[in-house]
Amino acid sequence: MSPVTDDRPPTATGAVELSIGGMTCASCANRIERKLNKLDGVTATVNYATEKAKVTFPEGLDPQTLIEQVEQAGYSAALPAPPAGHTAGHAASEQEADELAPLRARLITSIVLAVPVIAMAMIPPLQFTHWQWLSLTLAAPVVVYAGWPFHKAAWTNLRHGAATMDTLVSLGTIAALGWSLWALFLGTAGTPGMTHPFAFTIERTDGSGNIYLEAAAGVTAFILAGRYFEARSKRRAGAALRALLELGAKDVAVLRGGAEVRVPSDQLAVGDRFVVRPGEKIATDGVIEEGSSAVDASMLTGESVPVEVRSGDAVVGATVNAGGRLVVRATRVGSDTQLAQMAKLVEDAQTGKAAVQRLADRVSGIFVPIVIALAVGTLGYWLGTGDGAGAAFTAAVAVLIIACPCALGLATPTALLVGTGRGAQLGILIKGPEVLESTRKIDTVVLDKTGTVTEGKMTLVGVHVADGENAEEVLRLAGALEHASEHPIAQAIARGATERVSALPSPEDFANVEGLGVQGIVDGHAVLVGRPALLAEWSQHLPADLERDLTQAQAAGRTAVAVGWDGKARAVLVVADVVKSTSAEAIAQLKSLGLTPVLLTGDNEAVAKTVAAEVGIAEVIAEVLPADKVDVVKRLQAEGKTVAMVGDGVNDAAALAQADLGLAMGTGTDAAIEASDLTLVRGDLRVAADAIRLSRRTLATIKGNLFWAFAYNVAALPLAALGLLNPMIAGAAMAFSSVFVVTNSLRLRGFK
Repeated sequence: MSPVTDDRPPTATGAVELSIGGMTCASCANRIERKLNKLDGVTATVNYATEKAKVTFPEGLDPQTLIEQVEQAGYSAALPAPPAGHTAGHAASEQEADELAPLRARLITSIVLAVPVIAMAMIPPLQFTHWQWLSLTLAAPVVVYAGWPFHKAAWTNLRHGAATMDTLVSLGTIAALGWSLWALFLGTAGTPGMTHPFAFTIERTDGSGNIYLEAAAGVTAFILAGRYFEARSKRRAGAALRALLELGAKDVAVLRGGAEVRVPSDQLAVGDRFVVRPGEKIATDGVIEEGSSAVDASMLTGESVPVEVRSGDAVVGATVNAGGRLVVRATRVGSDTQLAQMAKLVEDAQTGKAAVQRLADRVSGIFVPIVIALAVGTLGYWLGTGDGAGAAFTAAVAVLIIACPCALGLATPTALLVGTGRGAQLGILIKGPEVLESTRKIDTVVLDKTGTVTEGKMTLVGVHVADGENAEEVLRLAGALEHASEHPIAQAIARGATERVSALPSPEDFANVEGLGVQGIVDGHAVLVGRPALLAEWSQHLPADLERDLTQAQAAGRTAVAVGWDGKARAVLVVADVVKSTSAEAIAQLKSLGLTPVLLTGDNEAVAKTVAAEVGIAEVIAEVLPADKVDVVKRLQAEGKTVAMVGDGVNDAAALAQADLGLAMGTGTDAAIEASDLTLVRGDLRVAADAIRLSRRTLATIKGNLFWAFAYNVAALPLAALGLLNPMIAGAAMAFSSVFVVTNSLRLRGFK
């Protein structure tokens, strides 16, 4: 949704994010947006999914004026509450539960009361002497209390001269209840012993003996169920931000007067010195003052190889210290940290994502005025022909009742329920209905490299030995020494050695050489494993063939480690983040769906190109910083492409939220999963192709359902206008359209 364009020079100096309440559909968001954009110098975008309005306004304008504008449009607005540290996430989830509670209460009430009403109307043996009065007692609270959100929204729409699905539901249910009240109190429907026979006769009646309570109660219950499931999935939009903020360290060991004191990390101040032990998260952005280590920043940067750091190097909060003890001085805290900036990027991307307008609303906008005009025309015609007010009102109300879309309320939720259920069986979690709309238009799929196309962890991929050396002996001695180190590359070599050698000996002596590698005594041999520079210090130079193997490995973006003992360089071990066995097949499947794959990574160009060539991707974008991933997605969108993004790390969260369709690997971080639209439970990229196919199939089913839901109504309208519909035919037509919609949705269970 684009704001109103304006040729005036921009004078906006303030920006605020309002929380909006009372929106029931995307057209409500449009209405609020238009209202705010009418103010001089104001630019607003309103997002139905996140219930937020981003507004920039000129100097001198009181934000309270913006709230008044929203309230004039018939909705509520509030300024953002100040952040409240780590408790904010917990409070937010409680608030969400509270927001869903009233809707849940209405839904439960409507189901409990509507089921007996429908049963009595449809099964003649249940129609005891005064059944109609029990029906009224049960149906009235469903229409008035449970259906209140529809009536309220219809009234708001009426004041703005608009019609949506709510208008249709409110009109139809009130007409059905109103007519039933007239028939019971003033007509013949209240007579003891009155029954609705199960007869399909098309004949004209004056309607004074007909009640339509089951239609009123059933429609309300069905459509409330659809609204509840939609609201529940929509509520999860904010969870991505909480998952991101939960990533930070909860507490930290601060140095006070030479002693370590543990304090909550939100109490850290700029300049504080704190200790990070091996395996701990770094509490905030800072500079190392003492110690050296390897820092695993893969969750933030996507870089598969840990970064070697020493005194004077900058480190980022929420990354993991993989090696030695560090003393860090805090340089940025709270909302200034890189993690907080990423959370802001995710939020901006989510707010900017245009909500897909519900199809039912768009159709209702055309359908409602036609139905109302037809009902008024029918009333006028029958009154004009002198057939009596009873017959005229029966025909007019029958038009409104038959138009009330029982199946329409089921069309989306049933297909979604079956589609998402089938998806869950196949390892695909679909967030909500708006996700499906996006999958239809996707033409480009951006794939994060680390953990998505590749395994995301280092693996021993090559053992190159000098002439006359035994590869098994190299692995036995190098693996024994590396087993004692915590470094991720050392662990990869140790794992590879364990898989290929029966048993590793224990080193008799072990030392970590800062930034170069490890050395020690294994089985009486003085072993060195690390950079060639470490071996050179002991006059162990690589022979020409090993030098060539090392250069080739580095040219392909892999990590090469030299091994030597007893005064001689013996081997080069190659470690890399390997491509998943299923990735090439997955890329072929994505291409067959008409999608162009693009590889996006923070890794260097050589690594990226090697991986891309292996799986069949032509377009590569490498050496991209986490914050810039969003810009890459925005750039592709600006070129007119509809972009799907597949990722697994925190560094992908903002890009996943920005993309038209975000797919997260279930093996990835919570932040990525929360920011995405679809989660692929298994870390298998082939599931991404299945997910897009299933989503497209589910969307096609929803559209088919909507067509048939309206088709039945449209076909029956002429009969209603001619006064030929008795309550049984009206009820049966409704039931049949609902059964058809459910059956059509159930076909999704066969998706392969």
